[in-house]
Amino acid sequence: MKAGLLAAVALGGGVLGAGAVHVASRYGPLKGGVERVQTERIVRDYLISHPEVLVEASSALRRRETGKAIDADRAAIVEPFGNAWAGNPKGDVTIVEYFDYNCGYCRATLPVVDALLGSDSGLRIVYRDWPILSAESATAARYSLVAADMGKFREFHEALYAGGPVSDTTLAAAIAAAGLDMAKVKAAAASPRIEAELSRNLDIAKKLGMSGTPSWVIGDDVISSALPLEELKRLVAEARTKR
Repeated sequence: MKAGLLAAVALGGGVLGAGAVHVASRYGPLKGGVERVQTERIVRDYLISHPEVLVEASSALRRRETGKAIDADRAAIVEPFGNAWAGNPKGDVTIVEYFDYNCGYCRATLPVVDALLGSDSGLRIVYRDWPILSAESATAARYSLVAADMGKFREFHEALYAGGPVSDTTLAAAIAAAGLDMAKVKAAAASPRIEAELSRNLDIAKKLGMSGTPSWVIGDDVISSALPLEELKRLVAEARTKR
């Protein structure tokens, strides 16, 4: 709360300063303290009457900072682990979903994503395991990464979500549905390669300020929410225009 208040104060001060600069550039330099105070009062009164200006400025600033954070780790965000992706491998827009296998909203998102891919031949989606809900989620994420490494991500992904909450039973059923050997999957799940990928996903999600599953990276935007089809289409179209 304190950080947010300080940010708002800083932003308001910046807008006031920018307003004063604008007036000076249009009508000439401010000659003294009185003129500056009067100008800043005019800008302040305008902002009080039109608070949406501050909201828009805050949104633009947040998006710019988020874009910088994404750029710093973009390869680790948009490049899939194994075959944990769907759609056009050469698509002009990639969206990334951070998910948890115990997340009901993520489960409900499956048909929405399928519809999105079916409606947009230029789109690629990358799936990133982000287990934050339970210890079972972490086990499921490790098995998911192994399945992706073995070229069986989609089969495992769909089977585990179809089974309901994660348990030893649903995990075994998903491994069998993907045509994988449980002993081999368990052994591979303990490998440094799997642990490194999982740690990277957790670290990046924290850096990007994600607050829950599913979370999305679309262009320079990060959204932590289940999204309807039309909103996903809008965000993809926006990202496409800014390429």
